[in-house]
Amino acid sequence: MDRHDAIDRFHTGDERFAELIDTGQPAGLPTPDTDVPMVSRSVRLPVETYERVRAAAEARGIGVTTLMRQWIEAGLADLDDSATVSLADVRRALAALAHPTAA
Repeated sequence: MDRHDAIDRFHTGDERFAELIDTGQPAGLPTPDTDVPMVSRSVRLPVETYERVRAAAEARGIGVTTLMRQWIEAGLADLDDSATVSLADVRRALAALAHPTAA
């Protein structure tokens, strides 16, 4: 049966449509990387910004959206004074303490 016939069966309420679905192949959707329900949002970024984010994600071996989610979570944690601090920030602070500038 071709696509056109399947659409006709669906729109006419043909009871055999359910049988057609049962005989189809599984879709093979990708497995989510988390058990937490997620919401998809679109974000507009300049190309240069996106390329920097993509390169940063690639350097960490993670996906772009995973890195963006981590940054958003860290930013939100900063707003409510929770303990999320990036390792890069800790290293910069320690380096500044080790080499204080003259006042």
